[in-house]
Amino acid sequence: MRMETDIKRSAIKTDLFSGVKRWEKLDTLGDPPVFLECHVDLATLAAEVGRVAPRPTSENSGGRLPYPAETKVCILILKRLHNLSDEQIEYQLMARMSYQRCCGLTHSPRIPDRNRMRMFQNRINLEGATALCDAVQQQLIRHGYIARCSQLIDANLVPPPSSTSRRTTRPSWARRGTGGLWFPATLRQKDLDASWTKKHGKSHHGCKLSINADKRYMLIRKIEMSDAAPHDSQHFDAVLDPANANRAVYADKGYASAEREQALRETRYWDRIQRKGASNHPLPKRQAQRNDTLAKVRSRVEHVFAGIEQMGGKLIRTIGIARAKFGMTLMAAAYNLKRLVYLKEARIAPF
Repeated sequence: MRMETDIKRSAIKTDLFSGVKRWEKLDTLGDPPVFLECHVDLATLAAEVGRVAPRPTSENSGGRLPYPAETKVCILILKRLHNLSDEQIEYQLMARMSYQRCCGLTHSPRIPDRNRMRMFQNRINLEGATALCDAVQQQLIRHGYIARCSQLIDANLVPPPSSTSRRTTRPSWARRGTGGLWFPATLRQKDLDASWTKKHGKSHHGCKLSINADKRYMLIRKIEMSDAAPHDSQHFDAVLDPANANRAVYADKGYASAEREQALRETRYWDRIQRKGASNHPLPKRQAQRNDTLAKVRSRVEHVFAGIEQMGGKLIRTIGIARAKFGMTLMAAAYNLKRLVYLKEARIAPF
């Protein structure tokens, strides 16, 4: 008798408008995709991607109709914001109401599956990802968040997908690209574009990502990516941002050299690169104090890498430098969009 009474008094009740009430509750709790839709013009981003990588037309009008480019671009952004695989983004689109509403799939019985999203990514390729990143930069400028208060340059390593192989079938790196003793099926799972480098006395295998962030808003302005072998300083000229309103350039001691100091002086940049000493010529006290002063500003670039870590880190699920560049370019665009939403919601006005 008591059990029947408990069942009758249960808080679980059916309601015809339960879906609408849940949407209202999501709005009051602060749904991140809703903020993204409020502050970002997704239609403009999709139009720019479509201009660079248009969908091929076919004479046959039959077949399933395509999904809007705006929906696919929104799915790509959500995927990079949460570092999801193609399989996981398909599942989350089926399970999450907020994802469906942001992508315009609330009342759709079908969603773009993993194969469609994979085909879309292969079609737009790196050119489409770069166009998307540039379109995000234009929206940042339109909101007033231009590059100000000096630029911060730094690099970080990006590990490739982990893989193991038997010691007896592992070829030397000198024979990279020839196949060595690997079987063809095994060779297809090896990232031959990645290379080795040393950092703090430890060997690392993968790629290298260099970014340029502005000091004021900590937004990524330029990126460059290559295998891990080149020194960090070789990316310096590629990520130097001439559009920054301030001429100061901050970087760690790995970028210091007499040639770079002279080049910055000739181009009228303010050299804010930390100095490094040698084993037989330690830094003078004033240079060490200068390094400590510059480190307080230069360290803000680490906040950008920390923000990327919160989005899932610099995780690469693909093989090859081309796909790695594609993923990191989308990661930079997604980070800037997330940062834009924060700046707007925190009411940090541009100046």
